[in-house]
Amino acid sequence: MTRIDLNADLGEAFGRWRLDDAAMLDVVTSASIACGFHAGDPRVMREMVDAAAARGVAIGAHPSYPDLVGFGRRELAASPAEIEADAVYQIGALAGVCAAAGARLRYVKPHGALYNRAARDREAADAIARAVRGVDPSLTLLALAGSEMVRAAERVGIRVAREAFVDRAYRADGTLVPRGEPGAVLTDIPTVAARALRMVCDHEVEAIDGSILTLDPDSLCAHGDGAEALALVSAVRARLQGAGIEITPFTA
Repeated sequence: MTRIDLNADLGEAFGRWRLDDAAMLDVVTSASIACGFHAGDPRVMREMVDAAAARGVAIGAHPSYPDLVGFGRRELAASPAEIEADAVYQIGALAGVCAAAGARLRYVKPHGALYNRAARDREAADAIARAVRGVDPSLTLLALAGSEMVRAAERVGIRVAREAFVDRAYRADGTLVPRGEPGAVLTDIPTVAARALRMVCDHEVEAIDGSILTLDPDSLCAHGDGAEALALVSAVRARLQGAGIEITPFTA
């Protein structure tokens, strides 16, 4: 039976700004939890860890540039040393929350602009991979398929899982279309669900220029911060399961 993980970026509330992620945790199999730099705070982190663990959802750290105002989606001129230190801080924080809750941190997935930079920038990718290994070498790095992060994980000797995005447009080189450009974010639910099935069954996705990219994902990401996020993720899961695909954590 074909298997695939379904992940979402969650725990992105903080302070008085609250989000209801419980319903998303009933649909996804892995949760990338914000660690306080772009969203999230200690209380939200603990709530999310408890809720994910109770549902058997794999827990991942979602480190970012230190950018609450820009939600981690602005490029910052951080050096590799700064990236590594910030990632260690955030991964270690969520690992500590997991330990206090009797849960286990399973993987790390960078967020936003940091993710996009590390997908193409070898030094940034190596900094993140070193941070993962430094905190816990048993952790898996969840990385854009075909990116520098995949190669960085291999260079430093940690596990890597390859990710594809069901609701983001791709460029012909395999990178994501920047959010500020037209067509970067896909919101039509039937289209996204069909795209997810094609990714898993045919190992391909159509880029924004019409070219076909080959990929073999271990996990599919659907973003959890959109207005129709729950409906979109639920439709993706239903379409995959309807085709006989098992939805299970990539860390299982």
